[in-house]
Amino acid sequence: MLIGVVTEKEPQETRVAASPETIRKFIALGAEAVIESGAGIAAGVPDADFAAAGARIGSAGEALAADILLKVRRPNAAEIGGLKRGALVVSIMDPYGADQALAALAGAGVSAFAMELMPRITRAQVMDVLSSQANLAGYRAVIDAAAEYGRALPMMMTPAGTVPAAKAFIMGVGVAGLQAIATARRLGAIVTATDVRPATKEQVESLGAKFVAVEDDEFKQAETAGGYAKEMSDAYKAKQAALIASHIAKQDIVVTTALIPGRPAPRLVTADMVRSMRPGSVIVDLAVERGGNCELARAGEVAISNNGVRIVGNSNVTRLAATASSLYARNLYAFVETLIDKPAKAIAVNWDDELVKATLLTRDGAIVHPNFAPKAQ
Repeated sequence: MLIGVVTEKEPQETRVAASPETIRKFIALGAEAVIESGAGIAAGVPDADFAAAGARIGSAGEALAADILLKVRRPNAAEIGGLKRGALVVSIMDPYGADQALAALAGAGVSAFAMELMPRITRAQVMDVLSSQANLAGYRAVIDAAAEYGRALPMMMTPAGTVPAAKAFIMGVGVAGLQAIATARRLGAIVTATDVRPATKEQVESLGAKFVAVEDDEFKQAETAGGYAKEMSDAYKAKQAALIASHIAKQDIVVTTALIPGRPAPRLVTADMVRSMRPGSVIVDLAVERGGNCELARAGEVAISNNGVRIVGNSNVTRLAATASSLYARNLYAFVETLIDKPAKAIAVNWDDELVKATLLTRDGAIVHPNFAPKAQ
């Protein structure tokens, strides 16, 4: 039972899918581990640390040919060509709209698991990569905003006069939004927040922030059974947009975090809203890789609007690579150990396990997940 870890090939991806801690745990389960040389460098984990944990340092080809491949992002076309038939591939698969990639994984004969599809049940909390990574993204968003803002966030009373507290507005109150609220509050900002899910109002207020939303009947039913936001009607969007537009004009910092699984990021901040903000204000768009919540956001850039508003489109998680990798590696270990027969020290997937059913994309040459399997003609 060989576990492989490779260097992530995406230019901006600095995380690694294992840590010395999880490698030691895998070895204790009877596995061997091969790590591509340099895989952890960008995350602050040198080859020597993996070797000290018991892993063998090898080539990308050796790691790709493992029985279980651990990755951060879905294997690219070149990597898929090196996979072992029958292997388990576990990563953030980003399967929506990736029909060609899923077909390639199926064609390679691997069982591919998408960690972001993990059900939100008590048993799977320790495996929830969306929560572990979003928590860090929310924190980093506020740190980035503070750095770009160029002014102090807390109110300061000095002999030279009083410095007013910055006003921060968090849009989207999932894991990232809640951490952004908490971080902005710790830094001394006056914080408000909005979300279409009614259950978040209490969460926002428990953190000392003020909730802002159009609280009509549609708002009261705007949450799925799985705890995600529903797509709202055009009428609601118009009412909410009017409220938000007047609110944003008074803010110094705006952090947007809204995402809907399988859909482009909802547009929350228009160019007109950006123009209404004061020069020097900052917007941090955490949904920029999905098209962005802000109309003017650009992935990987800090754009500056004509009126001097700074719009940050950085990939926040990858800029906290050491911490993000450590948490992600624990998420992977917690899931993968359920796929191993500990007494036999061998892979033994229970295909009827609810976690497996929820995350399994491909098996035995076919796309098997009901949400992504090709529809019958």
